[in-house]
Amino acid sequence: MSFLEYRLKTAPTGLSKVFHLNWPLIVLVAAVSAIGFLVLYSIAGGNLSTWAEPQMKRFGVGFVLMFIVAFVPIWFWRNMAGLAYGVSILLLLAVEFFGEVGMGAQRWLDIGPLRLQPSELAKVTLVLLLAAYYDWLDIKKVSRPLWVLVPVLMIFLPVGLVLIQPNLGTSLLLLMGGAAVMFAAGVSIWYFVFVLSAVGGVIAGVFFLRGTPWQFLHDYQYRRIDTFLDPSADPLGAGYNIMQAKIALGSGGWDGKGFMQGTQSRLNFLPEKHTDFIFTTLGEEFGFIGAISLLVLYALILFFCFASAIQNKDRFSSLLVIGLAANMFFYIAVNLSMVMGMAPVVGVPLPFLSYGGSVMMTLLVAIGLVQSAHVHRLR
Repeated sequence: MSFLEYRLKTAPTGLSKVFHLNWPLIVLVAAVSAIGFLVLYSIAGGNLSTWAEPQMKRFGVGFVLMFIVAFVPIWFWRNMAGLAYGVSILLLLAVEFFGEVGMGAQRWLDIGPLRLQPSELAKVTLVLLLAAYYDWLDIKKVSRPLWVLVPVLMIFLPVGLVLIQPNLGTSLLLLMGGAAVMFAAGVSIWYFVFVLSAVGGVIAGVFFLRGTPWQFLHDYQYRRIDTFLDPSADPLGAGYNIMQAKIALGSGGWDGKGFMQGTQSRLNFLPEKHTDFIFTTLGEEFGFIGAISLLVLYALILFFCFASAIQNKDRFSSLLVIGLAANMFFYIAVNLSMVMGMAPVVGVPLPFLSYGGSVMMTLLVAIGLVQSAHVHRLR
């Protein structure tokens, strides 16, 4: 019996796939999203139509899409990896010529009624292609320089296109997500040591070349670094966002001010309160208990993802799930570090909580791929 015949024989079919879904993961994702709806409702002052209702509709569409992706055999997604990556690259190129500008950056494409942010899609397609590449590559070649260069180029192509927009936060997530797949695939740790050393040199260059024609970052990105290092130096200007976020988080105390009682958000002191800084509203209204409960839910989501990857005997599926879970972890880690003043503000949303259609849909598609790998794994 060939490998493909064995897979087809052991894979669940039809409606039986429903019983093989990772239901705890689905319930956890729905729970976190429901918390997001509540917080968006509170931020809007009890108005459902402002942010909560559109987010619910997006979640509903994405939830159905998640099941569709989950029921499609995982080897189909493996075969589609190259095409999906190519489409995401074309969309990123289209942003440069036809993209809509918002908040000083050109990141969106208006496709009829849909407003798409291709950089979010690229996070999934990059992991998909890297997982397919390492599934195809002989394990003995994984750490050879030539075969390491290929995935590096795969990573740097979308990273470069996203940096041009400019979108530093998403480019960092792309870079870290790709590196996570390479590490999980068994690439020698010495490559990562070399890269980290190079990053140290780049950071030194960022500060050394500031104010020259060759400076690495845009002026607004340098201001974000200054704000991170000393937000109190300009509390009404560049440091305003992070100062207000810290006030909101600190004022929540142990059990919070209560649902719809957050003064920082209700009185519009908090910037981007429905997107990047939504965690601060949660912390203000539900306190430490609410914030830590959300983190527990996130930890459980990541646990079930990584547990599924470990159980899967298929190399492609394992690497895909690890890469997607790592992406989600980086979303969470960067956003929370940012709003708590532990990292510069780089504009990274919080998964399933922050308002935004592209992010919500992309994350649910990613969960669908995790489910597809789980349903169709070798048993």
